[in-house]
Amino acid sequence: MNLAITLLVVIAIAAIIGTVLQQNQPYNDYIIKFGPYWFEVFKGLGLFDIYGTGWFWLLLGFLLISTTICVYRNTPAIIRDMRHFRLDVQEKSLRAFKHRDEWQSELSGEVLVTTLGTRLQQHGYQVRHKQHDGYRMVAAMRGGLGRLGYILSHLSIVVICLGGAIDGNLPLKLAEMRGEIQIEKRNIPVSEIAANSTLGTDNSSFRGSVEIPEGSRANFVFLQVRDGYLLQQLPFTVALEDFRIEHYPSGMPKSFESDLIIIDPDEKEPLRQTIKVNHPWVYKGYAIYQASFSDGGSEIKLKAWSLDKPDAEPLLIDGVVKETNQLVTPRGDYALEVTDFKPFNVFPAEEGSGKEFHNYGPSVIFKLRAANGEAREYVNYQVPISVEGRHFLLSGMRDTPAEEYRFLHIPIDSDGGINRFMRFLTLARDRALIERIARRLTTSDFDMTPEDPNFNDFVTSLVELQQLFINEGIDAVVELAERRVPEEKHNEAISSYIKLVQGLLGSVYVELLQGEGIDLSEGVDATQAQYFDDALNAFSLLGPYGSPMFLKLEEYKHVEATGLQIARAPGQNIVYLGCVMLMAGVFFMFYLHHRRLWLRIEEQDGHATILLAAAGHRERSDFDHEFELMCGDLRQHSSAQAN
Repeated sequence: MNLAITLLVVIAIAAIIGTVLQQNQPYNDYIIKFGPYWFEVFKGLGLFDIYGTGWFWLLLGFLLISTTICVYRNTPAIIRDMRHFRLDVQEKSLRAFKHRDEWQSELSGEVLVTTLGTRLQQHGYQVRHKQHDGYRMVAAMRGGLGRLGYILSHLSIVVICLGGAIDGNLPLKLAEMRGEIQIEKRNIPVSEIAANSTLGTDNSSFRGSVEIPEGSRANFVFLQVRDGYLLQQLPFTVALEDFRIEHYPSGMPKSFESDLIIIDPDEKEPLRQTIKVNHPWVYKGYAIYQASFSDGGSEIKLKAWSLDKPDAEPLLIDGVVKETNQLVTPRGDYALEVTDFKPFNVFPAEEGSGKEFHNYGPSVIFKLRAANGEAREYVNYQVPISVEGRHFLLSGMRDTPAEEYRFLHIPIDSDGGINRFMRFLTLARDRALIERIARRLTTSDFDMTPEDPNFNDFVTSLVELQQLFINEGIDAVVELAERRVPEEKHNEAISSYIKLVQGLLGSVYVELLQGEGIDLSEGVDATQAQYFDDALNAFSLLGPYGSPMFLKLEEYKHVEATGLQIARAPGQNIVYLGCVMLMAGVFFMFYLHHRRLWLRIEEQDGHATILLAAAGHRERSDFDHEFELMCGDLRQHSSAQAN
């Protein structure tokens, strides 16, 4: 019993871990979530695939065998005990019972056997009696089916384990150990997956997933196995006719459903049915669940500005979600991996706007991967975002999926574009222009002339400071100031450097406005000044932004994809049967109390002595009261007849 309880506790803990911790997810997800150290620890323990680990199957097998032997050895004895009334129990044994009583009656032994036996039957007892030398024995029993609870509860464990073993991946594990199958770890087209990484339609049990874009079909699913996958073939083809999704005002999915078509060679006509969450389509033992949704390969058109050569003509890029384009930039070749597209993005609205949520419009998510393999992830929004009444094009960047996005706000001009920003950036990167402005400012603001011995060095320092700001951002300027001056003068130096950069770029901005034909005779107005501040903030982040291009979503054709989970579980009904048996067993054990009662009737000197003894299979608090009532009832009926 102690061993069985220990096994059950360990298996229960493992099952809890397997329920709380998502199983068979990509290893990168676990590394991001737990970190490298705990990832290796959990991987070594097999926690990412608990139901496929050797130790779990060993425990399950040992529990199955030991419980089966227990049921086999004890069931005959329990059944015999249920049917055996024990009419040969000795008087000494009866007097040792906790619940006993004794009285005398004037009735004959034969009458008492009939009278008291009938009374016991009226109380729901089964009654047997036997004539012994010198006395009669009446044995009664009630709630004998309660003993079945032990058989059913133990047998249910065997049935549930068998059902779980049928639906488990033990055959898959054994086939992998024998080298018959090989886990595929490469991201390759389905047509290139090897035969030893493909499971046939004769596989009796599996649970896999597949994404099907609208208008497409699939006759396979992917089985996630540790850090790889296997391809599971289906005996039919599933096609997605249409996908629909509803959202809450917060942007969260409210419901989604798929119009599916099954094309089966055994059927004359295609079969159609709509599935949604918690309403699967069960077809020939295959359960098709609505599990998720994603982009199905939306077609997008991007406009790309070079941030290194902003005066160059923007490029137009035609892309497809989940495909890769090649970009040639002044910094080298990059792979543009478009990973997702969202037709709308809902976020909490600004305070005072009178709205609870605001739709930021369509967005595209992509990675820019350099030749050395390093990649950063970006999310760019198509529609300008309003911040305190000003409008920006928004682009978020992060180095890893575990980080939050850091956003770059590029101010837009009056025509809704970023042409002015790019012209401003072009002038800011013009070293000759910056040097000319620096020489002018050095003469006018610092009372230095070209004849001064430090004049050229000071101009060069101003130019280098401004170029550092444009190329590497505000953090590089702060680091330079902290490196050049003592710690107690850090704040003063940082403030001075930023003012120098602002002065240089302010003069550049004036030349930009004059080049646009804007009259500055009365100075720069508030709107133009605010644009300068916003552009300067964007310049300060271009270095950390890390991208050689700024991509803006121009056009798109949205394509949805449904995420289906298809399962084949022949052991499922066996598990359900085991659960029913377990519930029945618990009910029998707790609500059918097995009780025994004996009446030993011995006739002497014209009267009969009645010895009553009773026992329950388990001691219960209410059995004392029940025995008292029964004893009083039998006393009354054994004397009433005499009167």
